[in-house]
Amino acid sequence: MTSTPLRIAVTGGNGKLGRATVAGLRAAGHTVTVLDMAGPDRTQFTYVDLTDYGQVVDALAGVNDRHEGVDAVAHLGAIPAPGLWSDVATFHNNMNATFNVFQACKRLGIRTIAYASSETVLGLPFETSPPYIPLDEEYETRPESTYSMVKHLEEQMAQKFVRWDPSLSVTALRFSNVMDPADYAEFPSFDADARQRSWNLWGYIDARDGANAIRLALETSRPGYDVFNIFAADTVMSRSNAELVAEVFPGVEIRGELGVNLSLTSTAKAERLLGWVAQHSWRD
Repeated sequence: MTSTPLRIAVTGGNGKLGRATVAGLRAAGHTVTVLDMAGPDRTQFTYVDLTDYGQVVDALAGVNDRHEGVDAVAHLGAIPAPGLWSDVATFHNNMNATFNVFQACKRLGIRTIAYASSETVLGLPFETSPPYIPLDEEYETRPESTYSMVKHLEEQMAQKFVRWDPSLSVTALRFSNVMDPADYAEFPSFDADARQRSWNLWGYIDARDGANAIRLALETSRPGYDVFNIFAADTVMSRSNAELVAEVFPGVEIRGELGVNLSLTSTAKAERLLGWVAQHSWRD
C-alpha cells in the first residue's frame, strides 16, 4: 500500500466512470493525465487511439507539456457496452486496446494497472438463471455477448501478463451498471416490472464509488492479479429481494442472506482486500 502521491494515466477519462475517477484521484492528491478520443475540452486531455500501440506506448512514456511518465494506469477506455458498435468492431477495439495498454505498461516498467472489467462476465443478461444468489467471484465466467467475451479474455490475458512478469499488479474490477446521481430519478419506475432490471440482479454502482474502487486498487496494489465485484450495497428496487427472486428466479440456490434490498452480488472480497465499501445509494 502506498500513501505517496502517484502519477496516474486514466484512459477513457472523459467517460461517465472516467470523469468520477479523475476527480477522485485528484482529490486524493494524485497527479492525473487523461487519455481519450473525445471530450468537451481538448486542452484537458491527450488524444490517444488505444488500438494503435505506438500511440499508447508513446503517450504512457511521456507527452510534451503534460507529463514525463506515470507510475500507474487506470484503464477505462473502451466501447462501454454491447450493441453500440458491431460485434466485430467491439471485439477488435476493446481487445486490442487492452492488450496495447498491458503491453505498453510491461515494456515501460509501469507496474500498477487497475482496469474496468464488467458485471457481464457473471452471465449477464440473466436469460439463463444465475448459478446461485448472492453472486460472488468464485464461479467460472459466463460471457453471453461479444462484449462480455472480450471482458473474459481480458481477465485471462491479465493473468498471463502477471505470470510472465510477477512484479506486475493487475486488478480487474467488475463494475455494475454505472450511474450518476442524475440517473436516480428513473429508479422508482423500475418497481412496476421486476423483469425490467433483472438482467443484472437489479444491480448498479454509483460512479463515485466506482472511482473509489479504482483509487484503492491503485494505492493498495500488490504484485499479481486479482478480480473484484464492484456493486452498490443495495438494489435499484424498492420491492424486497425475496419477492423479486421468487418471481423471476424461482428455484435458484440461495447462498447467504438476501436482506430486504441488499445487493444480490457480493462485494465482500473487495471490502476485505481493498478496504472498499460503497458509500452512495439512490435511496439517499
